[in-house]
Amino acid sequence: MAGFRRSEQTPFDIETRFKDGTTLAIDCIAVEDEYGNTPAQRAELDWLLYNKPLEYAQMVLGGRMERYLSLGCDHGRLED
Repeated sequence: MAGFRRSEQTPFDIETRFKDGTTLAIDCIAVEDEYGNTPAQRAELDWLLYNKPLEYAQMVLGGRMERYLSLGCDHGRLED
């Protein structure tokens, strides 16, 4: 993800800004609808959104969210 600068959380989306000035908004409700098939997965998505927004954005943009959730919900895997 060369150029990924930061992630700004808003109530229902994450806005990512790249070094070249490009802005991309991720609709987190759509992500939850797509990947949150169980209450535990929805809870994990919420935890990621509020506690690790950068990692959340990177997983969505990198196509790794489904894989992450398939491993079982354990946000402890994303230790600082």
